[in-house]
Amino acid sequence: MLTTESKAAAAVRIGAALALGKRGEMSGLLRPCFARTQVWLQAGKYVAALMSELPERNGWSIARHAGDATPDKTQRLLNHASWDTLAAMSIVRRFAVAGLDDAARRNRRAGGLAVGVLDETGQEKQGTATAGVKRQYMGCAGRVANGTNTVHLSYVRQGAGHALIGARQWIPREQVSDPGRALATGLPPGLRFRTKGQLAIGICAEAYADGLAFDFICGDEVYGASTELRGYLESRGQAYVLRVASSFMVTLATGGIRLTCAQAVKTLLKDKRSWEVRSAGQGSKGQRWYAWAWLATASPRHWLLIRRHLKTGELAFHYCHVPEGQPLTKTRLIRAAGLRWPVEEGFELGKDCFGLDQCQARLYTAILRHIVLVMAALAICAVTAALLRGRTSTQAPPPGDPGQEPPADCGMIPFTVPEIRRITAALTTRPLPPPLIIHWDAWTRRHQARARWYHQRARLKRDYALAS
Repeated sequence: MLTTESKAAAAVRIGAALALGKRGEMSGLLRPCFARTQVWLQAGKYVAALMSELPERNGWSIARHAGDATPDKTQRLLNHASWDTLAAMSIVRRFAVAGLDDAARRNRRAGGLAVGVLDETGQEKQGTATAGVKRQYMGCAGRVANGTNTVHLSYVRQGAGHALIGARQWIPREQVSDPGRALATGLPPGLRFRTKGQLAIGICAEAYADGLAFDFICGDEVYGASTELRGYLESRGQAYVLRVASSFMVTLATGGIRLTCAQAVKTLLKDKRSWEVRSAGQGSKGQRWYAWAWLATASPRHWLLIRRHLKTGELAFHYCHVPEGQPLTKTRLIRAAGLRWPVEEGFELGKDCFGLDQCQARLYTAILRHIVLVMAALAICAVTAALLRGRTSTQAPPPGDPGQEPPADCGMIPFTVPEIRRITAALTTRPLPPPLIIHWDAWTRRHQARARWYHQRARLKRDYALAS
């Protein structure tokens, strides 16, 4: 065997062992959140199934992977079992942040920024019986559709990695104010309607209560438009770089003129020398270059940072706040703005690798519990990949010019979250015993036959009503 192949084989075993160790550590930390040992063990099986190679992660497939005879234990875990969901989320949050910070120190990136990124993602749903469901624009579908939306907070550690560390489901006003629907969807008593900005405040408050500190809070236009969120962050002395719309009004330092962001660019940034080409950070395909400019506002602690796409000329506006006494440079603000994009990768990993959008639960608490367990699985793999980042990368240096010939061996990229999940599942998953396979085949077909019969009866009733 070649030396490089021997090292690669050793790295796979080390990576899988570290991931299993982190999964065990996470399981131990979560134990106090569960009233009964059986429920805690079932949660561990649930996380293991989320980290497996299952093509779909629903009640049936997770129960089959866990070796259960029926989905009852899995459904009870989400819907009725006694365990503290918010306390579990807090443990996952502290585990992820501590692991990514430790990885940054080991990779000699301790000076990198620590950024909290706010964003929301959705899941398409059918019908009206799910908590938070509404016909709305779904970014995951790219169109108006029936579905739910959840606000997330992601922790991004520059030079190490990122993980989802907080979540709250957005519930439409009409569902909160309807006692019948609130009861049917399991909404907590006394739950009030909250905008996404208000949900973001609650998520950030929980993170601060856990002792977390961020160099910046970042978010897209939904959060930049929230005056309440901006005021909350400023009251805590929290720096932020929040996207705002082109129609967002700012009062400029020059003459105290009040203009929209778009008008400010046309008025004050006509000269090409006002723009500076800088990288927004390293992506998988290289540096992400944009033209940048910034404008002072009437407030000495606020700035408008503008990003222009070099090819299309498209503009993006960021309203920035840096409290007194904290370092302020254009470079630092650009770095923070460039660290917003990993939250999208976090959603992609959560959905593609861990089934974030495959929850079939209908009740409010059950949906949140599924999200927490997905966050736990993602945190385990994210921390493992971050700790192995400096030890498993043999990638050749990037090209210096467009005509450079490729090296004979480009090496290997460091372990990624999907690869950590894949090798852990491949090296630890055992095939189901034949009797259990036969049992599940019969159970599934019998359940599907019963469901089909009820669907046919419902359609028959509808057809009779239409005919009469």
